[in-house]
Order: sequence, then structure tokens, then C-alpha cells
Amino acid sequence: MDTRLNGDVIVVGGGVIGLATAVILAERGLRVRMWTREPAERTTSAVAGGLWWPYHIEPMASARAWALRSLEIYERLAARPEETGVRLVDGVMGGTDLADVESWAVGRLAGLRRSTAREYGAGTGIRARLPLIDMATHLPWLRERLLRAGGTVEERTVTDLAEAEAPVVVNCTGLGARELAADASVRPVRGQLVVVENPGIDTWLVATGPDGEMAYLFPQPGRLLLGGTAEDDVWSQEPDPKAAEAIVRRCAALRPEVGGARILEHRVGLRPARAAVRLERTRLPDGRAVVHHYGHGGAGVTVAWGCAEEAAELVCSATSSA
Repeated sequence: MDTRLNGDVIVVGGGVIGLATAVILAERGLRVRMWTREPAERTTSAVAGGLWWPYHIEPMASARAWALRSLEIYERLAARPEETGVRLVDGVMGGTDLADVESWAVGRLAGLRRSTAREYGAGTGIRARLPLIDMATHLPWLRERLLRAGGTVEERTVTDLAEAEAPVVVNCTGLGARELAADASVRPVRGQLVVVENPGIDTWLVATGPDGEMAYLFPQPGRLLLGGTAEDDVWSQEPDPKAAEAIVRRCAALRPEVGGARILEHRVGLRPARAAVRLERTRLPDGRAVVHHYGHGGAGVTVAWGCAEEAAELVCSATSSA
């Protein structure tokens, strides 16, 4: 069957999950329209630190499978970092035991080994070369890839999924699903980071202190991202000066040279958390298919391609049976 005959799809939501899903569908030959409330550069995805790592997402077994599939794609995209925004960068994940990682990623993470005391003196850690994605480059690249595949992007506010006039609607609205899908179980986990001039750090580092507070340093082109926070059910998107000071202090305890780095910007994003990612096909009141694809927490970038492929299968099966 020629899917173009009944293959109209509207993807609602223009973050990394919506863009990856739309790209896959368009490149499979469907006519894809994306409706997004704001451009990709102003979505939650734009605030992401961009390190590939399954974080704050459930179910973890599925998330790891999606993440490993996405890893394959990011490794290919890293061959063109200036174009795609994807680089492979060495770094240390503090507080993580090698055995725990080997149980799901054995043979898949480049350079995987235990970190040394010189690399991470605060205890157990692992070192690996992982994708580090510059979202300022990656999101526009995804949008252009969608357009090249024949898709369209329209900025518009949607108050009801039934507004989307297409045989299949894909709901990638993140926190917006609280209203659009009447799903109060998706909730914000507030993240704040500080952007500073990079004093010369070229490896990433993630650590969690004894008090449970997180610190990370992600070197991106022309800047260094310092984080972070994970505040459940906090909706404020205004930077908290005290939180910013604490972030810089925690990061400087790990890498003293960042203590005096000039601050360029403060960022806040609301991760769309849920007890489990919602990835399922249901029906709108008028009988049209809707594929729900949201609730990726802090791992949207990490799982984007693997999870989007599963969402695309749900869409394609709906269009072929329409």
C-alpha cells in the first residue's frame, strides 16, 4: 500500500521528541505536519545539557533499549559535529559502578572503564566517551532535516488534539499533555543551569554529593554548562539566584578553575516526568488515531531516536489500516 494515500500525520509538539518522530515519519514517506507552540529554540529541549545518559526516566529497561538505539544514530551524527551538533566526548560519571553499567551497555560505550582517583577523587565512578549534543545546533538541524524530507512546521497553539485535522495525530507535547491528554500524572521536574565562559575544560563530569545534590560540567562549543537541579513539581521558570550560586559552588568544588568563570546566562527548564513514558495509540472522540508519546523526564535527548522509532511504528500501522 502507498502510505501517501492516507498518510497525513500531524505531530503536535516541537521539542526533540516531536522533531525526531516527525523526521522518521517523513523519511518513511508520510506527509508530516508539525504544529508547535514555539520554535524549537524555545522549547524545554533547548535548555537540556545534552549529555547522552538515561536519567530520570521510566521504565528503565525500555529507556536503556531506546538509549542504545539512539546511541547508534548519535555516533553516526558525530562524524559531522559542526552540522549536527553531536560530538563524542570523554568524561566521568561519578557515583556509578562499572558493574551496573556493564549489565546493560557492555561493549557499547566507547572507552568504558573505572575512573581513576585523579579523574574523580570523590569515590566510585566510570569513564566513557559519550555523545554530548549541542542543542543550539542540533534542534535547528533536526527541523531542517524534517523540511528536507517534505515535512512542514507551523507555530500554533493547540487547545484540543481534535483540532489537528489529520488521520493520525501524534502527541509529543511533554508537560502540555496534562491538559491536551487530561493526564495529571505528567509533572514538572525543574532543572536550572548556569552558562559560563569555559576556562579550558574539555571533558564532561557528573557527580552527586553526599546530600544528594547534583553537579555537572558539560563543555559545549564556546561555553561551559554548569548544573544542576531536579526539583519535583516546581513550575517556576525564573532562575533562582541562590540555586545558581550553589550550582557554581558545587562545580567549583570539582573543578576549581570554574569558580571565577564569567557567567554568560542562566537557564531553567521543566522536565516532563511521568511514572512511565506514555507510548501508546488510542482514539480521539471522532475515531481518529492518536499516538501519545510523552513523559521522557530528563532523558528526552538520550532516548529520542529509539523511542521515536517505536512511535513511528504505531503511526504507520494506523495509517496502513485506515
